[in-house]
Amino acid sequence: MTFKTALISLALAAGAAGTAQAQSAEPWSPPRAGDWIVTGRITDVAPTTEDRILTSGGADSGLHVDVSDDIMPTLGFTYFLTDHWAVEAILGTTQHEIRAKGPTTDVVVHETWVLPPVVTVQYRPMTEGRVSPYVGAGVNAMIFYSGDDQNGFTVDLDNGLGMALQAGADIGLTGPWSLNVDVKKVWFNTDAEINGGALTSDVDLDPWVVSVGFGRKF
Repeated sequence: MTFKTALISLALAAGAAGTAQAQSAEPWSPPRAGDWIVTGRITDVAPTTEDRILTSGGADSGLHVDVSDDIMPTLGFTYFLTDHWAVEAILGTTQHEIRAKGPTTDVVVHETWVLPPVVTVQYRPMTEGRVSPYVGAGVNAMIFYSGDDQNGFTVDLDNGLGMALQAGADIGLTGPWSLNVDVKKVWFNTDAEINGGALTSDVDLDPWVVSVGFGRKF
């Protein structure tokens, strides 16, 4: 079982437990226009890239790019424009290992930190009850910093913007507190140059961003 699968399973189990607990807890009311929810989450950022690495002449080198997952705490800030519409921004940073892989090759070429802020507009169809599901869409940025080249390679990555889709739910627990389960799919492309352009790759990182955490309404 991958960690992403385990995290989703944990989130579903926590959601069921939170809903059961909420039946006898202090009343919780869904957020309304003008409210904020600040959410602390544990987040798994899992890139899906397997893009080919090309030579400077454009030939297939026989290698592809592999980028590791990372699990980090993140913060989400959600502001309710109306009872049904909200804007969320997430903040966090993750560290990833970049490898070049092939039939007889598996070598680390770079390690980098990434600042991937995501801003989405959410629609929440339900304004009553203890469960507030939502879907959203928005933009993300990928800012690479504190890169560390490995094993004699030099790697240059371009910062940029991408798109994101989102689905999740806040499950009321007690008072202002809620359990949050959130899944985002991010589409982001970057150009990677290895050893001054001797090798290149057009990399679609396209990570899944899977989170579970607790929120407080203000």
